[in-house]
Order: sequence, then structure tokens, then C-alpha cells
Amino acid sequence: MQKFIIEESDEVLTTHSGLAFVGMLLEKTNISTRLNAIAVPERKYTEVSNRDVAYAYLGLLCHGKSDFDHIEPFRKDEFFSLALDLHRVPSSPTLRQRFDLVAPSSEESSWIPVILEESARLLRTIGAPLTSLVLGQDRREYVPLDVDVSPFDNSGTKKEGVSRTYKGCDGYAPIFAYLGQEGYAVHGELRTGSTHCQNGTAAFLAQSIQYARHVTDTRLLVRMDAGNDSVDNLVVCRSEQTAADFIIKKNLRKESPEVWLLTAQKHGICEEPREGKRVYRGFLMSPMKGLEQPVRMVFEVIERTILKTGQILLTPDIEVSVYLTSLPDDPTTIIDLYHAHGTMEQFHSEMKTDLDLERLPSGKFATNDLVLRFGMLAYNILRLIGQETLRADDAPLRNRVQRRRIRTVIQNLMTLAAKMTRHARQVRLRLGRGNRWLPVFARLYESFG
Repeated sequence: MQKFIIEESDEVLTTHSGLAFVGMLLEKTNISTRLNAIAVPERKYTEVSNRDVAYAYLGLLCHGKSDFDHIEPFRKDEFFSLALDLHRVPSSPTLRQRFDLVAPSSEESSWIPVILEESARLLRTIGAPLTSLVLGQDRREYVPLDVDVSPFDNSGTKKEGVSRTYKGCDGYAPIFAYLGQEGYAVHGELRTGSTHCQNGTAAFLAQSIQYARHVTDTRLLVRMDAGNDSVDNLVVCRSEQTAADFIIKKNLRKESPEVWLLTAQKHGICEEPREGKRVYRGFLMSPMKGLEQPVRMVFEVIERTILKTGQILLTPDIEVSVYLTSLPDDPTTIIDLYHAHGTMEQFHSEMKTDLDLERLPSGKFATNDLVLRFGMLAYNILRLIGQETLRADDAPLRNRVQRRRIRTVIQNLMTLAAKMTRHARQVRLRLGRGNRWLPVFARLYESFG
């Protein structure tokens, strides 16, 4: 076995050359100007600007590192400072203290609206790829806006706001809104673990629709699960200021499956995919308290008298699913569109695991809420980079995909090794010979420039 001699080199080498993309994308926003214009509470003077604090932390998040202590190895990293155009890299205590100071700020001096608004503006400026849903013979186009809660497991901690979630673990229950089939995060909000999923969701939905409109002019299709079966949400979707089409699964509560079976037999169309299984699909127009106009209810009722294993049941097994919708399409299309809502579980997974955000780094609730918003911006930056790689067929990954997973972007582009050199007033980033990601890297850098 060959023995190696370990030495320190005078050359500037980096294992995180993908930060070049992050710096270029951030410069297309007004985050720097807007954050520096906000005074830091209890501080008349700060050596490290708000911009440097924000950019440095975003650089960490774009490598899947959320803990404040992870900034220490980058403090003397020349490329880290150059790529993000940092005047001074903050220390770990500075990061933590600055977030603690600004997180509880009033709405006028809060960083959160700045992050959310500039994130949406960045998606609009870059022209983020958004795959529309095309429905009906009249070719109506919609961009889905998926809203849902995802528990963050913080068991074994004493962080502020941690409580029992509906998943049976101690943690938080943040709510997210993802735009498009690509899943851009347009809004999010940290909540205590015991908060009901509908508590405050109507206002959150209205804000999400407004942020989504900053990104696209295409008609929105809101999709929510049964926990958000509330008239308040329907009022938001029918309001002129926040008008959007919707598919919301109905919470049947104490409604009888047998009664729904009789309704389906009367108003639905029956299919029998196999012996002992009947599927009824149809729709009804139903008035609802608090709404002037009735709501279209699409139903799917499945009656099983024989299991697929051949077991004959003494009493039929009845499965009922009902969806509230504003779309005029046939029941099968509505049901398929709602099932696609489940894709957002993949977006939750990327947010929690790929960006390491599930166990948030602070013990203070307000600070963790701010961290979550920064995580959403980092998520969108990485999603933009990943989607840009799909515009041409030059990536060494040959699988046909609709979007790149955040982890794939981090592993193959953000952590790409390179050598930084200076010559004739120019800075060059040299990737290794034979690196098959070089054409992709060069194309993306030129595209974002």
C-alpha cells in the first residue's frame, strides 16, 4: 500500500466551489441593502454587518449545515469570503447573538418579510422553471400551490415551543407552502408542536397566495389535506384579493360511510376493476355555512366484498374520500390531482434532512423561526441550481428526472473541489482535469451571470 506524506500547500484549494453560484444569485436580490438598513436592537454599532451575517449563514445552509458552530472552519477561508463578497466572516457567537437579537423584532424591523419577499423576487428574476398543469379541452393552465404541516422531531430537547406533535413525537409543527411541481418554498412558518394544523392557516394561505403571485402570473391551484377542511380557507380562495382554484380533502368527521355509499350509488358512476370491488365516482353541489355559493364535492366510494387475496367479507368494507374543489373537471382528474399533492412530502424531506433543519439550532423559538426562513431561501437557491442543470443534457447523471434532489445538488455541485488562482487582476477557479461536471458548472455560472 502506498504511503502518503501529508503536507500543507501554499495553493488556495476549496471543496465548496458551488458557493460561486450562491453569491451570484444573492447579488440579484436586495437582501444586502434591506438588511443593512435595519438597526440591530440594543446595538449602536456592529463590526459585522447584517448582510455579512445573513450571507455567511446562507453559505452554511447551502452546504447542508444549520448549526452556528459550523461557521468556524470558514472564518479564514479566502474563497468563502470572496464567493459571497463578505467583508468580514462572523464568528459562531456573533451569528447566534445576531439572530437572537433580530428574531423577536417588530414587524417594521423584522428580517422575515425581507427574506420571504426577496426569495420570491429571486425566483421571478431568474425565471425559475415552473411546470404548469394543463387541464380540459380548453387547455387551462394552473400552477399548484401545496400547503401542509410537517412535524420536526426535536425529542430530548428543552427548546422553547417544543411540545407533542400529532405524529407522537416532541417537536415543532411548521407549515409550508410549495409552488409548482418543482416545489419552490414561497412561505413557511414555525409553530409549536401542539398547534392544530388549521390554527392561523387562513391568514397563512392568503399570504402564501400573495407570495406565489410575486413569482408567477399563472392561475394558482391550492391543494390541502383534510386537516384544513375549513370554510375559512374556502373564503380566502374565493376572495378577489387572493382568488385561486382549490382542491381540499373533506374531513368526514362523523359522517356515515353507509350513507355515502347510498349517495354514490344514486349520483355516481360505478366501475368494477375486479370481482368484489366496486368504485363509485361522481360529484355533488353542496351548500356550506358561511359561503354564498355552493361548493362542488367530488367523491370516490369504494365498496369491497371480497379482498384481493380472495377472502370474502361478512360485511362490506366501505372507503370514502371526498374533495372540495372549484375545478369543473371530471372526478377522476380531480382525484389524481389531489394524489399528486403527496409529492410535497419529498419537499419536506429535503428541507428536514438535506438542509439539516429538522433539529433547529437554537433554544429560542423566535430564533428558530428566523432560521427556518433562511433555510427556505437556501432551499430555493439550491432548487434553482438543480433545475438549471436540467436545461441541457450535459450532466453526467443520465436518469430522466423532473427535478434534482437538494442532496444531489449539494454533493455534485456545491462541494466540487477546485483551485483558486490570481493572475493579471483576474481570479480563476480551476476544476480538476477530467471532471465531468465541469461543462455543467461553467454553463450554470454563465447562466446566472
